[in-house]
Amino acid sequence: MARLKLSHQAWSTQTAFILAAIGSAVGLGNLWKFPYITGENGGGAFVLVYLGCIVLIGLPILIAELTLGRSGQASPPQAMAILAQEAKASKSWVFLGVNGVLGGLFILSFYTVIAGWGLSYFFDSLSGQFIAMDADAAGVNFDALVSSSGQLIFWHSVVMIITVWIVSKGVKSGLEKAINLMMPGLFIILAILLGYATTTGAFSESFHFLFDPDFSKLTWNSVLIALGHAFFTLSLGFGTMMVYGSYIPAQYSIVRAALWIVVADTVIALVAGLVIFSIVFGNNLAAGSGPGLLFQTLPIAFGQMSGGWIFGTLFFGMVVLAALSSSISMIEPGISWLEQNWGYSRQKAAWSLGLATWALGLGTVWSFNWLSDMHWIGQRNFFESLDFLTANVMLPLGGLFTALFVGWVWSQTRRNQEIELSNPMQKIFSITIRWVAPILVALVFVANLIQS
Repeated sequence: MARLKLSHQAWSTQTAFILAAIGSAVGLGNLWKFPYITGENGGGAFVLVYLGCIVLIGLPILIAELTLGRSGQASPPQAMAILAQEAKASKSWVFLGVNGVLGGLFILSFYTVIAGWGLSYFFDSLSGQFIAMDADAAGVNFDALVSSSGQLIFWHSVVMIITVWIVSKGVKSGLEKAINLMMPGLFIILAILLGYATTTGAFSESFHFLFDPDFSKLTWNSVLIALGHAFFTLSLGFGTMMVYGSYIPAQYSIVRAALWIVVADTVIALVAGLVIFSIVFGNNLAAGSGPGLLFQTLPIAFGQMSGGWIFGTLFFGMVVLAALSSSISMIEPGISWLEQNWGYSRQKAAWSLGLATWALGLGTVWSFNWLSDMHWIGQRNFFESLDFLTANVMLPLGGLFTALFVGWVWSQTRRNQEIELSNPMQKIFSITIRWVAPILVALVFVANLIQS
């Protein structure tokens, strides 16, 4: 029998909440995906489209998720059950919360595997393995890692254990303490790397690549990629912002917090792009080299450049911090659900979900080696299928139905009381959350399914 109780935990300060939410949003997507999709889609023109999408999709849905969480004061499934009952709407809205919890856990199962690559590379760089590394050696090094299920399981396990240990301590003793160490550390490392980037001789080229728009290189597919990434980079659609919102005291401003999150996430992505492209261009390497940019191209650059040992170690240290700050947010909605609905202690919930998610992650581990030829959805292996299911189905639907509930089902008076916007801004938000954001998310959803 499910137990119903509201969240009694809260962030100690608004700054702690904003840092935690920024930590959730800033992850491998900023340091890994954003630079290479920018490189593949023409640079500055893509950045402009991306920024527009952040404003039209990311910000309104982020405000909507935080608002639902604080208003419901519970885990995503329970919050949606409470708010749907309040709005005299269908009980089926609870599945919006369930979709978020499951989506976060599914993503975490393969995210910790990829984060494990970053942790492995951090120690590789620390030990001097990248010194004088050329392209052939970089390829051999990466292939040796992903082909070894033993190595992948080890690093996957380490990341998962750290993640579970942090969240098992609770909001203030676990999440807040970890974020208060990780986020300043990430900012400091990024600032050091940015300072180095300005000395490479390629900083100007990197700046023009990111900010000089060349619309001749922008395709319709580029627009769809920008739409999708603007949505996913803010941790939308998988319950994190809703459960983080449930810990927000009533006196904190949701809109102010959302603006800080969006600005910080975007600035970090752009600064990371400046750092990465300055290093890449400074070593005469290709900008549009796909996902291999982080794990194959950059090690070559660190191996050839002066001071590469220290800067490579700092860079992959930053990757690890960003990955951990996101991984702890992915498991939190599930922990909240088990605590509030099923009477689990926080420690039991954390370690139970951690073990289950770790076991699911083995499918991703083996997708890179001995199960690479086993297909699940279409011609995709297990990892590709899980990535497709979450990125192309679960998260877009989560964001779409969040916008529809806040825009069309929930009481407008109740929504406005919670968000506390001025009258002109209320109208703009209403139009955006009712029409603009749902249409654009639906566009991404349908287009990705057709392309896939």
